[in-house]
Amino acid sequence: MSRNPRLYLEDIQQSCAKVLRFTSGLTFEQFKQDDLRYDAVLRNLELIGEAAKNIPAEVRQRYPDVEWRKISGFRDIVSHQYFSLSDSIVWDIVQNKVPPLNTQIGLILKEL
Repeated sequence: MSRNPRLYLEDIQQSCAKVLRFTSGLTFEQFKQDDLRYDAVLRNLELIGEAAKNIPAEVRQRYPDVEWRKISGFRDIVSHQYFSLSDSIVWDIVQNKVPPLNTQIGLILKEL
């Protein structure tokens, strides 16, 4: 039995909300020194990527503004090449990619 794509979109939205909540009010220095929050953020970025991999092609094609491939690719890096992660890249994703993704997914969920 396959899972409804809406559930994957909800997973993405929930993980985005957690990332934003976990990093709210933090500076880059505070973030990278807080192992618990850092690891929690990485885990949720991994979940976002895994859920994005499961979004059907027709949904991805309908919403080309979402960076589906990059999201999925980052998941692979977090899972398999975590030793090569740059703190500044993770922080950039948290600050500049997660908020608009959260908004985009919310709009997609309203349309579906």
